[in-house]
Formats: sequence, structure tokens, C-alpha cells
Amino acid sequence: MRRSCTLCRCRHNVHLVRNSFRSASKKDGAAVAATLKPVYTAPSEAAALEQFLAFAESDLGRRYPAIIRLWENAWAEFVPFLAFDHEIRTVICTTHAIESLNARYRKAVNARGHFPTEQAALTCLYLATMALDPTGTARKRWSNKWKSALNACDVTFDGRLTTGRK
Repeated sequence: MRRSCTLCRCRHNVHLVRNSFRSASKKDGAAVAATLKPVYTAPSEAAALEQFLAFAESDLGRRYPAIIRLWENAWAEFVPFLAFDHEIRTVICTTHAIESLNARYRKAVNARGHFPTEQAALTCLYLATMALDPTGTARKRWSNKWKSALNACDVTFDGRLTTGRK
């Protein structure tokens, strides 16, 4: 059973690129990455398809037909990703922080076994979250890095982020 991304539960470009490297030799890895990057950074589906067809017709595409088949099979799941703004795409592709947080939550929960109430479980998760930045200095850096992504999400998702803050 293939493991899917915890963020969006689908095979998006991060997984496609990783799986593409499994089919390519190490010496061609950089060339495959450079040739595929215009596909998953394209501004639209038409531009992505054009870049993908260019890759398929290139020497690398002929050398690695498994990569072509992989992208063709996952194209329908990949295309919705292209509808998002660049800032939102960056957040979707940056799953390391989210998966790290999930790992810390699992570690905190498994260390305690069971909880008598739901409030006890939420307190445990809150403490695990606060332990990541005990002084609070990283929050300022974090908010500055994510302002453009949060603004893009607010516009794309029709104000759902700011509705509760008024």
C-alpha cells in the first residue's frame, strides 16, 4: 500500500518528482529534475502539458519511459494543484514541518498511553506544540515567512481565514 501525503491525501507534484527519481539513474537525476521543474512550476495546465510533452520527446523521456507513464497515470490528480497561486503551492509542497509536528504529536500521545478526557488529550497536544518554541521568538519569523501564503489563502478561500478573527 502506497503512503499518501498527510496534507492533502493525494499524489501531488512532490510525490511525482520523488517517484520520478526512483526510475532515473543517479547520474541523470539532476537533468531529470531540471527538465521536470518547468512542468510542476507551470502557471497553467496547458503550459504544464506543453512542458511535459517536451520532456516526453526529449532524450531523457525516451531513456526513461517509466517516468512518462508515472506522470500520465497521475496527471488527473496533479492538474488541480496547478489551479492554486504560487504561494499556496509552496505551502502544499512544504509538508516537512507538518509531518514533523505530526510525529511529535504521535510521540507525546504514545508516551502517555491513554487520556481520561478529551480535554486531557488536547492539553497534551497543546504542550507538545508549545515545546517546539518555548520562548516564542520563532513565531515572529514564522508569521513573516507565511504572510504572502496566508493572504493568498484568504483571497482564494473567500475570507475563511479572517472570518473568525473580527
